Formats: sequence, C-alpha cells, structure tokens
Amino acid sequence: MERKNIMIDMDEVIVKGRFTEFLDEFLGGVDFEELNGFFRQDLIKGREEEFKKIYAFKNLYKKEDGSFVDPLSNCVEVVKRLNQDYDIYIVTSYVWKENVIDAAHDLKYKYEYLRHFFPFLDCNNFIFISDKSKIKFDIGIDDRAKNLISCKKKLLFTEFRNKKISREDLEKDNIIRVNNWLELQEILM
Repeated sequence: MERKNIMIDMDEVIVKGRFTEFLDEFLGGVDFEELNGFFRQDLIKGREEEFKKIYAFKNLYKKEDGSFVDPLSNCVEVVKRLNQDYDIYIVTSYVWKENVIDAAHDLKYKYEYLRHFFPFLDCNNFIFISDKSKIKFDIGIDDRAKNLISCKKKLLFTEFRNKKISREDLEKDNIIRVNNWLELQEILM
C-alpha cells in the first residue's frame, strides 16, 4: 500500500516562536486572545520598518541564552511515530511574505530549528512557500484553515486566529479541530 503524505505547518503547530514575544515587547503589551485578525503582523501596520529595524534579524526560534525554543508538547515524539507510517513534509511560510529578501535570515533559522529537532526527517521535505494551496497533500495540519484547502484530510490546530471558527463552519469544510499533538496522534495512528 502506498504511504500517505502529511503536510505539517511549523509556526504555532510545531513551535510557538518568539515573534509574539517581540510584538508584545514592541507594542508594550498585546492580548492575542482578543485579536480579531489573522496575522500578528497586522498589529504593526504602518510601523513595519520601525519594527524590522529592531527585530528583523533576531532568531525567532532561539532563546536569549542561545538555546532553541522548545517545540510544543509531544510534537517531536508524535512526528517521529507518524514518520514510520507516513511521508512527512514540514511546510512553512515566510514571516515577511511580501519581501522574501527580508525573510532570508528567518528561513535559515527555521531550517536550523527543524534539523535540530527533526534529524530523522529528510531535509528535502522542508518546504518554504507562501501559498500552501499550490501543493496537494493527503493530510494537512495547520493553524490556518485556508492552508488546508488542497488537503484531503484537514486538521486545524487550535490557535488564537481560529478559535472563533464555528463547529458548523469547520464541518462544512470537512475540517477537524485538534488542540494538541496527542489528539493528532489519536486521529492519525
């Protein structure tokens, strides 16, 4: 039997990087649970250049002491188990999608993070792309419903941006909400 493939998003699914922390610091406090937009970058509209001067080259995936930010609970173990039965692809987008040049450092940091925590995955299966709908997968795991459009089985990882999507709307689009990696494992194993 042919192995199915899984697309796994990186930010907010594998790891909560420091971008939120940097925004909170820059803006002097943000209640992300009250945020109605889909992108954290929306909070700094009109101040992007000011923000980038301070934060653009900081590593979103390392702590101040130089160690890596921890992946979400159970993530690495579950991905390792899934890798035995599925072809795993980590598909992640640019932080500054409108300017890929500004994203170059971020992509390097993403790659280093993935190699550190997922050495058992083929690094050729790390895909950096802005529009995930251009690639078809059997199973998709993402925190943005629109990124699951081209997947047969759609798993929406709960995050601030999607908490307000109703159960009815999810069912209409054949999307299953998951809250953590153990729930994902139960569905896929």
